[in-house]
Amino acid sequence: MRKPSCFLAAVCLCLASCSPRDFLTRRLASDLITGSSAFGTPQQFWLRTGVISGKDFSSPEYGVLQRRGWINGAGTACPPGLTPPCLDVTLTPLGVDAFRDLIRGNDTAKQYFSVNTARRELVAITGISRNANLADVEFTWRWSPTNEVGSALNAGGAMYRSSVGFKLYDDGWRLIDGMGAKTGQSVDDALKNAEPVQ
Repeated sequence: MRKPSCFLAAVCLCLASCSPRDFLTRRLASDLITGSSAFGTPQQFWLRTGVISGKDFSSPEYGVLQRRGWINGAGTACPPGLTPPCLDVTLTPLGVDAFRDLIRGNDTAKQYFSVNTARRELVAITGISRNANLADVEFTWRWSPTNEVGSALNAGGAMYRSSVGFKLYDDGWRLIDGMGAKTGQSVDDALKNAEPVQ
């Protein structure tokens, strides 16, 4: 009878002194990754109207905007610094409707502005590799559109694979912040180095 009560006392003592952050579970890893500022940074698209180079106008993003009927480009003379051919890009009436609510008030008169188009969505934690007080967590994520422009630019729903480093401290597991990290990588680096999932 003594053994079960001793075991129960030891378990209660451990539970009282342990915090949920002492165990690197998929749930904790998910919460820490999605709660990071890097993961919460929205996708931005920079739109330039006015005279731009033909190279910029032929980018995949501008191609999407053209197919949607949101922009037009008419041939024009190139200003100094731009390599011919050049186009004068304007928003069509459909483009004005698509971008109107996305452009910040002080940017409406500008010819170069950014709009937030999507936010990151964690799809799954796909693996955790621990080595003493360090760990690497692999996860998949995708861009989740937040508006019509984001839906057009992220139409394929591509998923990405990233890996981020964690370290166990006296108060539990934390993400490696990248500043002086010797192993693993920060969330910011993990997202920059993401690989498309085939």
